[in-house]
Amino acid sequence: MNFDSAQPIWRQLVVDFTRRIIIGEWKPGMKIPSTRELALEYQVNPNTVQRALAELDRTGTTQSERTSGRFVSEDGESLEALRGESAQEIIDDAITRLNSIRVQRDDAVKLLNQRWRTHD
Repeated sequence: MNFDSAQPIWRQLVVDFTRRIIIGEWKPGMKIPSTRELALEYQVNPNTVQRALAELDRTGTTQSERTSGRFVSEDGESLEALRGESAQEIIDDAITRLNSIRVQRDDAVKLLNQRWRTHD
């Protein structure tokens, strides 16, 4: 993963871990890799990974069980809300970028529909 120097690494890890959950790479109820394994995978300090995982615990996306490890939440409603929030962030970013190059709303919607068909 290429990290953006403008953002803290732990926040970028939260985004990537969330993506892995949303796409089903880490399924509900699944034990996720240990802090050490993730630190090696992402080539970052284990404390950085731990901070990202603590944030996922705080939001209820994951649950830490003292002796068993950390697991993806099995709350389907919560995970679906997470997918919606992530989609909303992507849409907001796209709108901001399209506005910056003065693309009108109707044209943006038309372009989105055209591109969506090519990805079906």
